[in-house]
Amino acid sequence: MFPRIALLVLFAGLLAGCMTGGSHNPMSTSQGRDEARDAYIQLGIGYLQQGASERAKAPLSKALELDPNSADAHAALALLFQTQMEPQLADQHYRKALTGRSGDARILNNYGTFLFERGHYAQAYERFRQASQDTLYGERSRVFENLGMTARAMGKPAQAEEHFQRALRLNARQPRALLEMAVISYEKREYIPARNYYERFTTLSEQNARSLLLGIRLAKVFADPDKAASYGLQLKRLYPASQEYRLFLTEQ
Repeated sequence: MFPRIALLVLFAGLLAGCMTGGSHNPMSTSQGRDEARDAYIQLGIGYLQQGASERAKAPLSKALELDPNSADAHAALALLFQTQMEPQLADQHYRKALTGRSGDARILNNYGTFLFERGHYAQAYERFRQASQDTLYGERSRVFENLGMTARAMGKPAQAEEHFQRALRLNARQPRALLEMAVISYEKREYIPARNYYERFTTLSEQNARSLLLGIRLAKVFADPDKAASYGLQLKRLYPASQEYRLFLTEQ
């Protein structure tokens, strides 16, 4: 997150960079307009990172006035409307962003995440698959993690396992992929790999309802009643309304 004052300094500095010709109007050149557009986009993104989505609208709208086809401006507005629970507007801006940059892995990954949250798993999977084609994308491991989550939601566990393994080969320190591999291994009755994945997960992340339930199950497999009881108490205290806690009660 950027402090508000830093955002304003950044914005002012970027615009000032356009004004290197004395009284020359920077907006009269394509370079000046591009720099102003990028400054507005960065200001809007900064507000989004602060959680001030309403304030982000004005600079992002200004960016589109300067460049109606800006993929970055449309992508930022898509995130804005996604945050504000305006799915139709978010979808429109994601599509416009991809019109300008159809192979942009970052936009594709964000769009896939949006579609996944909406329950459109087949469409999400295709966006993630497209994003995974960019071998130079810095967050490619997360794209494969997202592919795994989507494949699992689609009822394709073998495919999900392949994607999670690929994600961990790219980045071995991904808690979500480690937890999902632990769950998959447990379901296949491969308990030692499941425990290994689970232990790696616990060194990188705090527990959640899903991991606590798995921890209870693994503790029972490896005859550790104290650990099972400890995890059970945590699940009851932290997630009493969760589906995992209801499953825990039925398994007692």
